Amino acid sequence: MRIGELSRRTGVSERLLRYYEQQGLLGPERLPSGYRAYRASDVAVVRRIRALLAAGLSTATISQVLPCLRDNGEHLVPTCPDLLGELRAERDRMTSAIEELELSRSLLDRVITAGQTAMG
Repeated sequence: MRIGELSRRTGVSERLLRYYEQQGLLGPERLPSGYRAYRASDVAVVRRIRALLAAGLSTATISQVLPCLRDNGEHLVPTCPDLLGELRAERDRMTSAIEELELSRSLLDRVITAGQTAMG
């Protein structure tokens, strides 16, 4: 199928599909005409990519973990032994970032409160 059809089936813009290809997440065949030819299975791949992006993973991380995931119909399931450790490390990174953001928000709240008090 061509890129327009994949875009229609997945709800992902053609521009994003090209970006996924640049990032190594999709590998369409190139026809002699230069057009991209996607497999029907690429619809599921794009859905996995979207799910992983929604989970907060970067495209660089997704390119590493995507080959080690399968979709069981309800969830993405790791299939490579090392993947759980990598996913836990990514979750720990996210947790640290969240904690830093919460601290920043708390500091900003103090400034806002002090400003409201001063302006009375």
